[in-house]
Amino acid sequence: MQGFAGLYRRLVRSTALMLVGAATALAALSATASAASLENLQELTLWPKGPPGSASFPMPQQVLERSKDPAIKDRALLAITQPSLLVYRPAKPNGTALLVTPGGAYQRVVLDKEADEIAPRFTDAGVTVFRLAYRLPGKAQATDAPLMDAQRALRLIRANAADWGLDPARIGVLGFSAGGHVASQLATGYERKVYEPVDAADQLSARPDFLALGYPVITMDERFTHAISRQELIGDTPSPETIAAYSTERQVTAATPQAFIFHANDDADVPVANSLAFYDALRKAGVPAELHIFRQGGHGFSLRFAAGLPAAQWPDLLLAWMNSIKMLP
Repeated sequence: MQGFAGLYRRLVRSTALMLVGAATALAALSATASAASLENLQELTLWPKGPPGSASFPMPQQVLERSKDPAIKDRALLAITQPSLLVYRPAKPNGTALLVTPGGAYQRVVLDKEADEIAPRFTDAGVTVFRLAYRLPGKAQATDAPLMDAQRALRLIRANAADWGLDPARIGVLGFSAGGHVASQLATGYERKVYEPVDAADQLSARPDFLALGYPVITMDERFTHAISRQELIGDTPSPETIAAYSTERQVTAATPQAFIFHANDDADVPVANSLAFYDALRKAGVPAELHIFRQGGHGFSLRFAAGLPAAQWPDLLLAWMNSIKMLP
């Protein structure tokens, strides 16, 4: 990371590397408007006989409403023992699927800001969206529980592609914050055997056909990581080998899917260094990638907190990129 550290310092000092300037801002979706457009949702359990790598949990799975404004939802799922997929089906599916892994610092999975509120932007374009409620590492869960759930989810989508009108070769993953770490683990560790097969779906590849990352946690290097996510995932005193194994920028190969990455330069929680490190690893491996560093947005802007900012354009930029790499018809 030494060469990369210099790159990061140069980026912070210079506005010349900013990739997005002033533009017409797009209005953020409100939780109320999003909820009104979400119909006929289908929820699927990932593991028919219970998930591997889980012991009895000291507290029941629960949904916590964190918003103090009754007009705005901000739900988080805690103590997840039954990982699931929620399916947002477009009126006219175009064959493309997007597996979404929301953030939550590996302490929770947020349900609204990085799932319900963004889904209509993609279903309106014909993309079928799948929100993954993945298990959280630590306590009674295996460290690799999130990756197990992500691999299983991708395989189930691919196995049932015909039922949802999908092309099994156009299935991508979009991850935010700690969910970006889950998504980047899936993209770099899709061949890792982290659970025993349970049915025919597990004979299929778990490789996403494309990868999108929003303000992602990538590295476990303590200089640049998100400390809470790192502690929840690999503990207080991880070995150098563990740090390397869970730093996804160090797992990139030429077989990693092509990627779209966006981040805000003023992110005070997950340094933009994470996205830069992953992009640099992709570039060195010869994997095509697109990177957008917005001047403003902070952390976790999604659509809700990007109103009036160029960062609000990320869904349209992502859809345009998906079209350019022939992941849209």
